[in-house]
Amino acid sequence: MLSIVDNRAFQRLVYEVLDHDPTHEDILGFFRRFQVALEARGLAVKGITTDGSPLYPGPVLEVFGPIAHQVCEFHVIAEITKAVLHAVAKVRKTLSARVPPLGRGRPSTAAQKRTARRRKRLQERIAELFVKHRLTHAEKRAVARLARGQRPLHSLRDLMDEVYGLFDRRCRTDTALAKLAGLRRRVRRFKAVGKTLQKLFSPTLEKALTFLDDSLLPSTSNAVERGNRRHRKMQKTVYRVRTQEHIHGRIALDMQRDAQADGRTQTVGLLHHIRACSLWN
Repeated sequence: MLSIVDNRAFQRLVYEVLDHDPTHEDILGFFRRFQVALEARGLAVKGITTDGSPLYPGPVLEVFGPIAHQVCEFHVIAEITKAVLHAVAKVRKTLSARVPPLGRGRPSTAAQKRTARRRKRLQERIAELFVKHRLTHAEKRAVARLARGQRPLHSLRDLMDEVYGLFDRRCRTDTALAKLAGLRRRVRRFKAVGKTLQKLFSPTLEKALTFLDDSLLPSTSNAVERGNRRHRKMQKTVYRVRTQEHIHGRIALDMQRDAQADGRTQTVGLLHHIRACSLWN
């Protein structure tokens, strides 16, 4: 499903359902069809937010010109988080000695159940605490305790703090790019897990900072993803909404329902008002 959604009103403007993986020609034709509809209404695109797919930069520049192109912040951070978790997994092998041993089979005694709970809790916290955005004072103490004697783990937690700091709306794109350059120099010196963090050198990370200079440009593509999640969920519960024809029909029905939303809200409000008046009379 290819969709263009107005991020302010969360309304789908145009869509296309393909029976194959999208190609450069598909994206180009899709954007051109949308551009024709905009020109007929005297409108123009000022900025666009997409995911990190390499299919978008070329068609965006060719159809809309040199507009602000933002790569979804969520997708970029998710990729970096995955890379950091992989690096943590390499380093935290030394933490296995701190995890209490557990015998084979299902724990039966109270002591074994406590040990199993502690083991699971510790393993989950090791994975979570090193990539979580904001840590409480208790969580910071837990990180310090888990990373005691493990300098690479301290560095990975500091690195994630710096990554989240890149997307702070209080700074500009030039400032964030300068921070990114310093972060990349630091990662190059981080020989222990430097190869694992190659996601920090991806060009999509730089394009994910475009929104810092434009307060109207959304930093994520959540407007599109929200509609896509709804249809993916529908495909799991409604068996026949899996073919190209039925997906196309469902999206068209949603767009028609959105177009009638204001009138429907007004009608419902009027009916409630009339009912309240009749009850008083």
